[in-house]
Amino acid sequence: MSFPISNTSPVTYPGAPPPETDVVVIGGGVIGVCTALYLARAGRRVVLLEKGRIAGEQSSRNWGWIRQTGRRDPDELPIMVEANHLWRALADETNVDIGLRQSGVTYLARTEAELAGYAGWLPHAQALNIDSCLLSRRETAHLIPAMSQSYAGALHTPSDMRAEPWVAVPALAGIATRAGAQIVENCAARTLDIQDGRVAGVVTEAGRIAAGEVVVAGGAWSALFLRRHGVALPQLSVRATVAATAPMPEVHLGAAADSRIAFRRRQDGGYTLAAGGFHELFVGPDAFRAFPKFIAQLRADPFGTRFLPAAPAGYPDAWGTPRHWAADQESPFERMRVLDPTPNRGKLKALARDFGALFPGLGPVQIASAWAGMIDTLPDTVPVVDRVTALPGLTIGTGMSGHGFGWPCGQARVLAALVTGGDVGHDLTRFRLSRFSDGTAVHIGPSL
Repeated sequence: MSFPISNTSPVTYPGAPPPETDVVVIGGGVIGVCTALYLARAGRRVVLLEKGRIAGEQSSRNWGWIRQTGRRDPDELPIMVEANHLWRALADETNVDIGLRQSGVTYLARTEAELAGYAGWLPHAQALNIDSCLLSRRETAHLIPAMSQSYAGALHTPSDMRAEPWVAVPALAGIATRAGAQIVENCAARTLDIQDGRVAGVVTEAGRIAAGEVVVAGGAWSALFLRRHGVALPQLSVRATVAATAPMPEVHLGAAADSRIAFRRRQDGGYTLAAGGFHELFVGPDAFRAFPKFIAQLRADPFGTRFLPAAPAGYPDAWGTPRHWAADQESPFERMRVLDPTPNRGKLKALARDFGALFPGLGPVQIASAWAGMIDTLPDTVPVVDRVTALPGLTIGTGMSGHGFGWPCGQARVLAALVTGGDVGHDLTRFRLSRFSDGTAVHIGPSL
């Protein structure tokens, strides 16, 4: 399979949705796919609706890291530890090699101040017996000996993993269907069907599905869909550019990043490259509406975001994108089956230059492929994983803020438990929807 998955990729799950089911999951990214899987295993009839292709958006466009290292908030760590175990188990349930490898994740520190920041995060990992550790200058050079840069040290987690997202998520979808979930691609959910103040189903472009429970896991599209039903969510989406090199000699088996560049070894012998800490925001109506809640994030990282004047037509926060539509009208989700942003060409040149400078022994770095994705993010960079009390039957899992690929198995199991009334196994206070409306101050966790 080529990467990333796009609107031209073959439809794997065609067909019309059924007239009724127990649960509808909206969104065929990694969170939605895994949620459908765990709901099916819990004995629920579940239908997953994807407007385009399974993993067509950010779920096949991410870096492919499965990391505990530097989780954006300590409350994420217990779920990520669980996810690491679940990833291993699920990889054994498919005859497809998803590229899952325990090769470690390393955060490289250019300065002693950066290294001190990593040291400040380390107790959160130690409290959960995660094998994260600080490396000295000499140990860092020994771990990745081909680097031309001398780093002050590093934060390293040997148990962290990597996988090929464009292979892994479709493989997980296969496990879900074998468990009994029904997946329907090229079928957009237009609106919720709300009766007597609670969810009664979903209206799709192919007709209505009666269902007492709905999970919204629509990534960059979640806020637009929810706003149509009066559920306010201050979620925005930022563009991130990624490059894939041609096959190259191995300089490091795992994944690593500094403040300028992130890289990981791929299954095909190339490297996936991205700019560390850089993304771009298309300013639209939702950006203006949510701006006050994002002030804390902007203060914490004032130079990490480049602002662009307007999104291309059809994007979730484009000026011309409808905010309201009738159930019998074409929705924005049908007009853009797959959100496929154009990568930042200047960043691609910089990635090739910086990777080549870091590993001069490789020679010229050839970019074989490049793409971009839209990452759903919330003001505190922590997702919403919660039931909507004002609309019984509705559950939300969104705002994964650029780290959704690593912990979907854990978060999806939690979402399924929320729907079924099972044991979620974790304190979800940090992930509640109401934190954006109950007067709680926006708190940015110790992200690295």
